[in-house]
Amino acid sequence: MKNYKLFIYSAVLFIITFFTSCNLVSSEPLPDIAYKNIILIIGDGMGSEQIKAAGYYKYGEEGLFSFEQFSDKSYQTTFSANSEITDSAASATAMATGEKVKNGVISKEIPGRRAFLTTILEEAQNQGKLTGLVTTTYSVHATPAAFAAHVTNRSNYDVIGYQYMNSSRPDVIFAGGHESLSVQLADYFGYTTVTDKTSLNNLTYTLGSRYFGYFGNGHLPYIYDGMGSLPELSDMALKAIELLEQSDEGFFLMIEGGRIDHAGHSNDLIRNIYEVIELADTVEKVVKWAEDHPNTIIIVTADHETGGLSVLQNNEAGNLPDVKWSTKGHTAISVPVYLWGGNSQNLKLQIKDNTDIFHAFFSYP
Repeated sequence: MKNYKLFIYSAVLFIITFFTSCNLVSSEPLPDIAYKNIILIIGDGMGSEQIKAAGYYKYGEEGLFSFEQFSDKSYQTTFSANSEITDSAASATAMATGEKVKNGVISKEIPGRRAFLTTILEEAQNQGKLTGLVTTTYSVHATPAAFAAHVTNRSNYDVIGYQYMNSSRPDVIFAGGHESLSVQLADYFGYTTVTDKTSLNNLTYTLGSRYFGYFGNGHLPYIYDGMGSLPELSDMALKAIELLEQSDEGFFLMIEGGRIDHAGHSNDLIRNIYEVIELADTVEKVVKWAEDHPNTIIIVTADHETGGLSVLQNNEAGNLPDVKWSTKGHTAISVPVYLWGGNSQNLKLQIKDNTDIFHAFFSYP
């Protein structure tokens, strides 16, 4: 009975997907991807001031996080096709596809013909790479969705979940839980599923297998509040790399610290800081792995800034800095881009807007 219900569910969602989307994008073939391994790390809502506040709290000074010490750094604008202030759907789409879309849209040509826009994850698959999505939000949230789904509205969670399972099929999905992409659905579509830190750590690679982590119900907890039996961002990221690095062709992996944004919306400084520190710890561990794996590029950036944070005074390590928030929404502030490996020295000159992230991964004549 369970499989019958899932079959009906799949059939209904196939019809919805077919009639709510137009043709696949018709565009010129993309050039070869320039790197064996591509790791894109996104701090959702993480502007320069969020990084500064976290650095003051952890170290008593700024500039000491591992990604801050990358040799190459740029800034990118984040506006969407219809607003100076983007949402996560439009900004993640810009990074995933190289195209501007309206707020709320996930990797579809809107404005335009409403065609599906090819994402870097999909192109990586086309070129033989394994692919993965890791996030502290739930799996069908806007940022991961932009890399592996195509919908007119970011809230079309059922369609996003179905497209993950039946269409884009990333090799690894580790995230918070959401009813639109359940353990039962992932099982039905052939994914090996895990639900806590222990089962995550026990995963081992099997040729041809795909892996799905359903961690809790909703977004993962804030680090500050304790993770209980659930994994931290760094746990998920390193396990994803362990599974994906088995491919001779390399991999594409998107890692998102999504709860930085949520703490920003609440103007919750301590939780914001702890999430930035966890993202920074994740980057440090990823770079340690990458040092032994040539032809890897790591880009650390944000989709937008959240909260309009300004740091007013450093109060030494272990103490919250004095700050001011100007909003509980997103802002149009440009966000930093940190680059490691690959052709990072030249890329820093090319990355000025979030659409440039997509193009940075390819070999252009």
